[in-house]
Amino acid sequence: MAAESKVVTSAGDRFRTDFNVLSLIPFSKASLIYMDYNATTPLEPEVIQAISEALQDAWGNPSSNYIADVTFVPVSKVTARVEVDDVIAAVRPNTCLISVMLANNETGVIMPVREICQRIKSLNKRHERLRILLHTDAAQALGKIRVDASELGVDYLTIVGHKFYAPRIGALYVNSPGTKTPLHPMLFGGGQERNFRPGTENTPMIAGLGKAAELVTSHLSEYESHMQSTKLYLEEQLRAVFKDKIHFNSHYPGSDILPNTCNVSILGPTLQGWRVLSNCRRLLASVGAACHSDSGNRPSHILLSCGVPSEVAANALRLSVGRGTTEADVDAVVEDLRETVQLLEEMN
Repeated sequence: MAAESKVVTSAGDRFRTDFNVLSLIPFSKASLIYMDYNATTPLEPEVIQAISEALQDAWGNPSSNYIADVTFVPVSKVTARVEVDDVIAAVRPNTCLISVMLANNETGVIMPVREICQRIKSLNKRHERLRILLHTDAAQALGKIRVDASELGVDYLTIVGHKFYAPRIGALYVNSPGTKTPLHPMLFGGGQERNFRPGTENTPMIAGLGKAAELVTSHLSEYESHMQSTKLYLEEQLRAVFKDKIHFNSHYPGSDILPNTCNVSILGPTLQGWRVLSNCRRLLASVGAACHSDSGNRPSHILLSCGVPSEVAANALRLSVGRGTTEADVDAVVEDLRETVQLLEEMN
């Protein structure tokens, strides 16, 4: 049988494919006009350059677990917050971003973000180097304490709606996006939101987030005062009922705490947090951050890093009050805990 051949044409080149031979036959580009760009397009020269650079420099496996220009700064076991001097000491010549949560979601400890920003900005001015950017996750702080991005001095600030009575939608504050502060899209498509995030805007949820922020601006002092007094009442009642069996994991000398957060352990060998909550009849709470719920019944790594002993951390309950929590609610919760603790101790 005679050998078959096939001729395939594309923009710029003609290929002849035999069974054993692949030959490239150049031809004059002026002789053909390519109008099949929906099928495929040629590479731009800049794209070819980027690919070449990646082949030469970025040849490692991106899925491999190597130690990266990432440094984790531990919190103080005395104050349970990250200390400014420790952050500054961790800065390296190639440091480009520092990210610190504004308030911890388990202990309620407020981090010294403003002081960190001041020190880093001073460092940026003194050195001819890559500018260090600053980000804070304000999810737990918004709606509970005053949060002003310009006063903090951050470049980026994360907003989470469902933490302050808004829809389950978020936002990112960026100081002068794309000009003073770099911002690049993670998704590509339409030109919505100044080309930073394609996709049709979720108008009702955005309106809800805006209204929630407006309410916080107008009523923050009222919200904060109510939550603070309710939390203090809760702690007083817990002390009165459980006396020396109570240990507060949210009390640290020299540290400011969110007005609504009470992290507490009721001491006893059978009073692990998950066990207490699963036997309570009325109390709905958690043993720690919901985003760490996959850790099972292990003690919170956050509490352990703050110096809380393992056997105490295992019994932790995160009790967080809201705008509508009353003293009657507190009384009911404390009584529920008292009955549950009594039941578990009798079962033992």
